[in-house]
Amino acid sequence: MAEEQRILQRSVCSVSFLIIDLTMNSATNTAGISISIIQPKTSILDKPINTKVKHDISINLYALLFSELVQYCQNKSLSVPEFQSKLHEVGQSIGAKLIDINFYREKNGKREIKLLNILQFVKINLWKNIFGKECDKLERANDDERTYYLIEQESLVNKFISVPKDKGSLNCAIFVAGIVEAVLNNCGFKSTVTAHWHKGTTYMIQFDEQVIARDK
Repeated sequence: MAEEQRILQRSVCSVSFLIIDLTMNSATNTAGISISIIQPKTSILDKPINTKVKHDISINLYALLFSELVQYCQNKSLSVPEFQSKLHEVGQSIGAKLIDINFYREKNGKREIKLLNILQFVKINLWKNIFGKECDKLERANDDERTYYLIEQESLVNKFISVPKDKGSLNCAIFVAGIVEAVLNNCGFKSTVTAHWHKGTTYMIQFDEQVIARDK
């Protein structure tokens, strides 16, 4: 797990370096001598935390980074369930880091305390901040009040993935399920989230009974 986090941190650093802009402005003094002024290097840590300015990255860069993560997890796994478990764990580690920054930017630091509100936050705000768009649908199971579904017709994480025949049950969107599960659990809505091939990609969220009872 520590090794997986180090790989992700290196990937994040690589992306961060892409947005660092070192510029040189030219100024002329009174004697007519040209002087090159080097602006201080801007770090991502120097930028305001509450900015909503988007810094989109290339889809090609994303595909490269995610494919490397998938290959790493695959090489460390002996079965499809183990493979998906590793992707899920990496997603959880990322989701736990996204909570504070998303609530600070979108809700002025206030956390949601109602079940439907936190689900709407995930469907709209979290999805927009990660993928640039809302998740397509949010539904509740007809026969189980503990179960909800987030439905994505075309999941970005599966867009460039070709699943081998011997791994037919594999769904790399389990990585996103890990992100969602970490966000919900760390906000006090204990749940398990899994990814399934249904109507595109469906994330099944099953809440603990105590969460449902508290929300009534």
